[in-house]
Amino acid sequence: MVMPQIRLWYSPGACSLAPRILLNELGADFEPIEVLLSKGAHLEEDFVRINPKKRVPVLALGNEIITEVSAIATAISHLAPERHLMGASALDGARVHEWMSWLSGTLHGQGFGALWRPQRYSDDPALHDAISAKGRTTVTECFDTIESKLSGLFAVNGSFSAVDASLLVFYRWGNRIGLPMGERYTAYTRYADALLRRDAVSRAFAAEDIRLDGSR
Repeated sequence: MVMPQIRLWYSPGACSLAPRILLNELGADFEPIEVLLSKGAHLEEDFVRINPKKRVPVLALGNEIITEVSAIATAISHLAPERHLMGASALDGARVHEWMSWLSGTLHGQGFGALWRPQRYSDDPALHDAISAKGRTTVTECFDTIESKLSGLFAVNGSFSAVDASLLVFYRWGNRIGLPMGERYTAYTRYADALLRRDAVSRAFAAEDIRLDGSR
């Protein structure tokens, strides 16, 4: 299969790390385009035109623009369906989507979203500290769930999938917010350490100059 021209808009260490890992996993040739998302950074007008949501990741396959991690992961998986990045069977596929929906909506949106950007949830600055605190609680509850579900090298049926790339992003974020990852989440830590030895993962981390401990 001839792959289309691929571009990936990303920010170092953001959730865009997951599709970058997936593209590496396929050995795809793609153009990475960095977007500054730090507080107060000015987003380029060209990027806002491409994605009015003003979020990364954004994937371009030829002239087609795709946003949202789950949708991007699905599109990448179709570039090499034999790799089963979204699951090797119908049931595995359902499990992948189950994980991805929960990670995006609950852990990312309700957890880290509230923790880091409480202004998205209320215009009243007096409420922001409480919203952030609730977000942190949601993160730890989700991490407890992840810890209970990880028992092997991969999250879904013994093979690498889009879920693994996303879980690695959130593990790193746990370190960023100072959670005792190695002490409280031992299964998650073993899992993340093993994934980091995967070539597609180590190359993505090196390209973005990031580390599993949350630093750059």
